[in-house]
Amino acid sequence: MTTGDELRSLLRLFPSGVSVVTADADGDRIGVTIGSLVSLSLEPPLVGVSVGKDVALHELLRAAKLFGVSILRGDQAAVASHFARGTPPIALWSGVETRTGETGAPLLADALAWLECRVWADYDVGDHTLFVGEVVALEEGEPAPALVYRDGGYHAQ
Repeated sequence: MTTGDELRSLLRLFPSGVSVVTADADGDRIGVTIGSLVSLSLEPPLVGVSVGKDVALHELLRAAKLFGVSILRGDQAAVASHFARGTPPIALWSGVETRTGETGAPLLADALAWLECRVWADYDVGDHTLFVGEVVALEEGEPAPALVYRDGGYHAQ
């Protein structure tokens, strides 16, 4: 039987785009780096993000019902690392420039692109939950290479 560590090791060979998913529920803001953003449908416009059940964002997403996705540029590896560390919420936003999206979701400034979503559905998928978001707003930033994760590190593509 295949183990989770074996799967993780193999999937490190496959580059995935890097983004930071953010939510704000009554003033409690959190952001987490993910590599699981996927387009699910064009009509209606739906995307999916997989969030670990032990991650602080998990329950906040359920409460907020809205989330933002900041797709990172190739030169934003430090930002990705910052939001991947599990930094306590009080320090999470220190030194990080943000803006408020149309839905009220916090978005990271200077990203490659942004999506704002309303939670459409959520599905239990083992130790994660797949949150399906209906895209209600989107915007492109300045053209640049995207940040991807491959072989255990961040790379500009």
